[in-house]
Amino acid sequence: MNRMLRAIIGACLVLIIVFSAISICQNIGSSWKIDVTSEKLYTLSDGTKSILSKLNQPITAKLYYARTAAMKGPDQIQFYNNYYEYVKSLLEEYASVSNGMVNLEIIDPRPFSEDEEQAIGFGLKQFRVSEDESFFFGLVLQTQFGIDRTIPFFSPERKSFVEYDISYLVDSAITRQKNKIGILSSLPVVGDSEYMALMMQRQGQQPKLPWTFVEHLRKKYEVTEIPTDVNDINDVDILMIVHPKNLPQQTLFAIDQYILKGGRTIICLDPHCFSDESNRMTGGVMMASENNQSSDLNVLLRTWGIEMPQNQFAGDLNLAESRPVRANTPSQPIIGLLNLTRDAFNRNNVITAQLNNVGVLFAGVLNIIDDPNKTDDAKIERTPLIMTTDKGNSFEITNSYEFMVFDPAVFMQKFVPGTKPVTMGYFLTGRFKSSFPDGIEIEDSSVESDDPNAPLVTKKITGITEAQEDCAVAVFTDVDFISDNMAYQNFLGFGKTPMGDNSALLFNTIDDLSGSSDLISVRSRGSVKRPFIVVDEIEKKAEAETSQQLELIDAAIVGYNAQLQSILSSAGEGQEEIIGSEIIQKRRQLEEEIYQKEKEKRNINMEKSEQIDMLGKKLLRANTIYVPIVILIVAIVLWLWRSLRKRHYISHTSDA
Repeated sequence: MNRMLRAIIGACLVLIIVFSAISICQNIGSSWKIDVTSEKLYTLSDGTKSILSKLNQPITAKLYYARTAAMKGPDQIQFYNNYYEYVKSLLEEYASVSNGMVNLEIIDPRPFSEDEEQAIGFGLKQFRVSEDESFFFGLVLQTQFGIDRTIPFFSPERKSFVEYDISYLVDSAITRQKNKIGILSSLPVVGDSEYMALMMQRQGQQPKLPWTFVEHLRKKYEVTEIPTDVNDINDVDILMIVHPKNLPQQTLFAIDQYILKGGRTIICLDPHCFSDESNRMTGGVMMASENNQSSDLNVLLRTWGIEMPQNQFAGDLNLAESRPVRANTPSQPIIGLLNLTRDAFNRNNVITAQLNNVGVLFAGVLNIIDDPNKTDDAKIERTPLIMTTDKGNSFEITNSYEFMVFDPAVFMQKFVPGTKPVTMGYFLTGRFKSSFPDGIEIEDSSVESDDPNAPLVTKKITGITEAQEDCAVAVFTDVDFISDNMAYQNFLGFGKTPMGDNSALLFNTIDDLSGSSDLISVRSRGSVKRPFIVVDEIEKKAEAETSQQLELIDAAIVGYNAQLQSILSSAGEGQEEIIGSEIIQKRRQLEEEIYQKEKEKRNINMEKSEQIDMLGKKLLRANTIYVPIVILIVAIVLWLWRSLRKRHYISHTSDA
C-alpha cells in the first residue's frame, strides 16, 4: 500500500472519528452548558436553586407544546417555536439542578390522541389551527401525592417572568399552601359575625355585610378577623391591614413583631377614605375636625424608609376622570379620581406587569426618606408598584370640610403639574429593623387595685429587634380602590363582577406573598433585556449607507407624483382618455418612473435585510462546516507532524 493511499485512508478515518465524536458529545455532553448571555437568561436564580434543593419528593414536569401544529399554523403560531426552545432549555436546567427530583417530559399532543385529551383535562388553553389540529403551549407539574399545578399557556407578555411562574408552581406543590389571611381593620370589612347578624335581624336592623373582595377571598383562603387591640399576631400566613386608625401601641408592636418574624403583610392606608362612614351623621352638622377619615401607620413606615404625609393627595391631569358630582350637573375632571393605565404600573414586577386599568380615589403619596436600615448588612429594597405619569404631582387639602362640600374646581386650583411620577404603592423587601427596639410599656392587667386613684402599674414588653430573614410588605395609599364602589359593579342582577383591575391588583399581591422567601428572590430578577449588539451594529451601518439613497429616491417619487397630479389636473375633460395623446404618454412615463423608483427602494431595503441574514448564515456555517473543518485540519497537521518525526527517526536510525 503506497503512502498516498494510506494518507487518504487515514484522512477518511479521521473524518469518521470527528463526526462520531461530535455525535457522542451531543449525548454525553448535553448536560455541560455555558450561559453566554449577558443577563444569564438560561441560569437559574439562587432562589430557584434553593427551592429545588428542598424537594423531598419527585416531581414530573410535562411540557405540552404542539410542535407539529405550530409548523402547520400561521406565522403568529410559528412565532412560538423560539419561545418554546427557551422554555424547554429553562426546564432542562430545572431538571439538571434538581439532582434527579424533577423529571421533564416533552409532549406534542396530536389530534385525537390520549396526550391531547390529557392536555384538555388539565385545563391547558386550546387554540384551533385547523379543523383537526389544535395548538397547546402549557406546563403541568405533578407530584407523587396527586397534586397538580398548571400554567395553562405561556403568554409572551410574561416571558420576563417564566422562571418565576415555574418556580411558583414548584414551590406551591411542595410547601404548605398559604391559606389563612388575617384582616385587621378599623372598618367593617369582614362584616358582622353570624351571631351579631342574627341579633341585628331580630332587632329589625340590617347587618353589615362583608366587602365583596372578602367574599372572594373566602373561596380560596381561610379569612379571620383580627381585633384592633390585639397584643400578639400569629397563626396567619398573610396579614392584611386596612385603614388603621388610632391603633394602640400594643397593636403597633404586635404588627412590628409579626413582620420581623417573616410574616407577609399588605397595608392599605388612606389620607381620606370615602368608605369610612364611622363619623358621619345622618342629620345635624358635624365639625370638620370631628370628621376624621384618615389613617396613619407612619410609625412603622418611617422605619422602612418611607412615609405618607397627611392631607396630601396624588393628582395627574393625564389620568383624572370626569364625573358629574351631583345629579343634573355636567361632568367635570376630578383631579383626585385617577384612572391608572398601563404606564402607571411597574411592568417589571409580577404583581403589576399585566394590569391595564385601576381606579383610585384621592390616594395618598409615598415619599422615600432617609433609610435607618441602610447599612452594609441591612438594606431595604423599595419597588414602586403604582404611580402617576411624569406630569403627576401631589396637592394638599387643608381640612376635611373641603371634602364635605366637594368642589372639583377648588381641588383643581390646588394642583400644579409636576415633572416626575408620584408613587402610590411600594413593595418593600429586606431585613427590617424594629420600630420599637427598646420595647413598649403597657398596663399590667395582672395587678388589681380597689383604689381608683392608685397609680397605673405598667410592665415592659420586648421583642426581636431585627429580622433574621427577608421581610415582605406591600403598601398602598388608598383604601377605596378595594371597596365595592370602586372594585365591583352589579351586572344585570347576576351579582357583583370586577370592574377594571382593582381586585386583580389586590389578589395578585396576595398570590405573590403566598410564596416562600426563596420565591421573592426569584421575582427580583424582573424583566430582562436581550440586546443584539452585533445585529444593531449591522442595522446602523446599513442604515447609514442607504439613508442618503433612500432620501433621494423618496424625493424623486414625490416629484414624479407632483408632476403626475399637475398633468391630470391640467388635462381637459375626457382628454386623458385619448389613446396616444401626449398626456396619456406622459402619465404612463411618470407611472413607470415611480414604479422603477419603488422597485429600487425595495431592492435597497432587501440588501439591508440580507446583511442581517448573512450573520445568521455565518453562524450556521461556523457550527456545521467550519468547526469540523478546523478539527480536520488540526488532525491532518498532527498526522503530518508525526509522519515527519517518524521519517526523521528512521533516517537517523539508518545512518547509525
